[in-house]
Amino acid sequence: MLTLPLTSEQKELRKSVGAYLDQEIVPRMKEFNEACQVDPEVYRAFGEKGWLCRWADTKYGGLEAPFMDSYIITNEIAARGLSAVMTWLHSDVVAPYINAYGSEELKDRYLPGIVKGETILAIAMTEPESGSDLAATKGTLVKDGDDYILNANKIFTSNGVIADLVIVAASTDLEAGAKGLSLVLVETASPGVSRKKLNKLGTHAQDTAEMFFENVRVPQKNLLGEEGAGMKMLMTKLQQERLLASLIAQCMGELAIELAIKYTKERIMFGKPVAFFQNTQFVLADLAAKLAAGRALVDGLAMVFSSSGQKIDILIQSSMAKLYCTELVNEVAGKAMQMHGGYGYCGELPIGEVFLDARLQTVAAGTSEIMKLIIGRAIFADRPK
Repeated sequence: MLTLPLTSEQKELRKSVGAYLDQEIVPRMKEFNEACQVDPEVYRAFGEKGWLCRWADTKYGGLEAPFMDSYIITNEIAARGLSAVMTWLHSDVVAPYINAYGSEELKDRYLPGIVKGETILAIAMTEPESGSDLAATKGTLVKDGDDYILNANKIFTSNGVIADLVIVAASTDLEAGAKGLSLVLVETASPGVSRKKLNKLGTHAQDTAEMFFENVRVPQKNLLGEEGAGMKMLMTKLQQERLLASLIAQCMGELAIELAIKYTKERIMFGKPVAFFQNTQFVLADLAAKLAAGRALVDGLAMVFSSSGQKIDILIQSSMAKLYCTELVNEVAGKAMQMHGGYGYCGELPIGEVFLDARLQTVAAGTSEIMKLIIGRAIFADRPK
């Protein structure tokens, strides 16, 4: 649970978000899981309550609130096992690209609808053959008059099915590699855009799509930043995504251990609760200590990041947090599942869903291997050439 000192306004925000989730979202998760997507009305409801893009300028409908507000909202979502409700991706991962790198015309056109939840966002980066290697992107943006012609195939795009507007990473110069990567805004209603919903082992309510862009005509004014600056922009904004991904994994781990504690108190074996066995207590004590370290890491990093106005570079620290917390949640969920025995595996208890959802965390928002690569390069940045 959150360990940060909160203002009275932030405490009220946390209470309001939690109450809404308990009353309106938790009861509908079975419906969302079966549909393999969250009802888009959830985004509009969040927008009406002022819970989307709270950081945005008031002229776009925002509150110019600190990052900590977004952190609190995401914490309440994840603490209830609702990681598939990816309002945080829309609000605090994708929208900041538009705010930071979009022209005034683009911001005036799109941000008001984004803040209201009327325009749902996604970001399409990964390609089937390149995976995490964005420098190997083969999707292209070719100038044609005042437009670009976009041809690309993207996969694993979160919110890809329900999105109205998507940031697409494509190359304006294939020979330049990473220096040719550019970001462009594409309306999903545009001719030539199609998408296919992907089946996943877990996080069923979160729609993930393969997206196809075939000769899609996109106005050149929809370019974010400058041509070839895509990789730099991604590296700047991905640190915030990884911090929030760390928080979500941390919350999932805390939920898993809560479920394990509750179950072992109730489950009777050999005439006494499983919680009374020393092995149970030792395993849970070890996990609790590791989770406490994870919570201190992500909360402390969030506090520093928020107080700086999101102006400090936390690429390395957020990569460390992402690596630690996402690996940890898999350990916690696995051992919590073990304590539930056969009942947990049969899917009758919530630990099964947490177990499946946890597995995604070391893959999404950059794999553990990529996090190690980033951290390793930073450690040996001064090594002899």
